[in-house]
Amino acid sequence: MHLNNFRNPELIKKIVAELHGWKKPIKFMEVCGSHTMAIGHWGIRKLLPKSILLISGPGCPVCVTPSSVIDSLIDLKYVTIATFGDLVRVPGNKGTLEQARAKGLDVRMIYSPMEALEMAREKETVFVGIGFETTIPGIAYTIMEASRQNLKNFSVLPAFKLVPPALDALLSAKDTNVNGFILPGHVSVIIGSDAYSLLPEKFGIGGVVTGFEPLDILVGIKKLTDQIKTEKPEIENEYSRVVSSSGNLQAQKVIEKVLKVEDALWRGLGWIPKSGLGIKKEFGEFNAIRKYGIEITDTEEQTGCRCGDVLKGKIIPPECLLFGKVCLPNNPIGPCMVSSEGSCAAYYKYER
Repeated sequence: MHLNNFRNPELIKKIVAELHGWKKPIKFMEVCGSHTMAIGHWGIRKLLPKSILLISGPGCPVCVTPSSVIDSLIDLKYVTIATFGDLVRVPGNKGTLEQARAKGLDVRMIYSPMEALEMAREKETVFVGIGFETTIPGIAYTIMEASRQNLKNFSVLPAFKLVPPALDALLSAKDTNVNGFILPGHVSVIIGSDAYSLLPEKFGIGGVVTGFEPLDILVGIKKLTDQIKTEKPEIENEYSRVVSSSGNLQAQKVIEKVLKVEDALWRGLGWIPKSGLGIKKEFGEFNAIRKYGIEITDTEEQTGCRCGDVLKGKIIPPECLLFGKVCLPNNPIGPCMVSSEGSCAAYYKYER
C-alpha cells in the first residue's frame, strides 16, 4: 500500500472528528522514541481533544543507558570505543564521550556493529551494545562472527534493554497512571505482538502496535478508545503489514544463541528484573564487562534534570524547569534532549 494512503487528509479528518467525541480524560503512552518523533512531526497532539493526553515512555535507548556505562567507557584506555552516534553526547557523571574524545580517547561513531570488527583488526576495540530488541539481533550476530573469526581484539559492552519487562515495571509502580499503550513498531517486528499479552492479562490495560504514519497512530488511538469504551482491553496489531504475532523467529534464535536474560539498570527507572541481556558464558571472551572488570552502578549526579520522570511518563518535558532554558539541544543537561528519539528533543523541535 502506498504511503500516501496513510496520510489521507479525509480519513485523518474523519478519525479526528470521532476522537473529539471522547470526553473522559485518558492517558496513552507511546513507548517508542520513533513514535514520539512521529507524533511531534505530524502534529498529532494538536489534533487530539484535550481529554486524550499522549505521554512518552522509556523508548529511547541512549536515554535509558545509565551514567555508569558512559563513565566506564571514559575510564578505558588504549582501546577504540565504537558506538552509534547519539551516545557520544549523552552525559555521564564524568562528562560525555565527545568531551573525552577531545582529550584523546579514541571514540569512533559507526553505523553497523560489523564496522567494529574491522576496527578490531588494527586495535583493541569495544563496541557499545545499547538498544532494544530492534538492534540486538545484529549485535548478537556480530559476536557470533567475532567468535568464528577468532577475533580476540573485539568485545561488546552489553547494555541491552527489553521492552515488555519495562512496561511490567512501569505498571507495577503505584504512581503510574496509563490507560493504554501505543506499542513500538520496530521492536515488535522482532518480538511480535503476542509479547505484550501481559498488559491485558496482568494489568487489564490494552495496547496497539502501530506504524509511524499519521493514520497508523490515529487509528491506534481510536482502537484504544474503543477498547476502553467496550471494557475489553487487548493487544491489537495495526501494523500487520510489517509485524506478525510471533515476530522474527530467526532473529530470536540468534539472540538466544548468544545472549541471556538478566536484570538491567535503566537510567531514571533503576534496576528492572529480567529487562536486559548479557553475553552467555560460551561467548564470554567477547564480554567487555568481564574483560575490563566494568561495574554498572546506579550512581547519577543530581543536575536538576527530570529525564527520569519523563521516561516514566510522570511529566511531559516542558514541566522540567531546565527544559528550553538551561537544557537545550546544543547544551543538553540530560539524555532526553540529546537523542534524536528523546522526548525532550522532540518537544523542543515540534511542540514548543
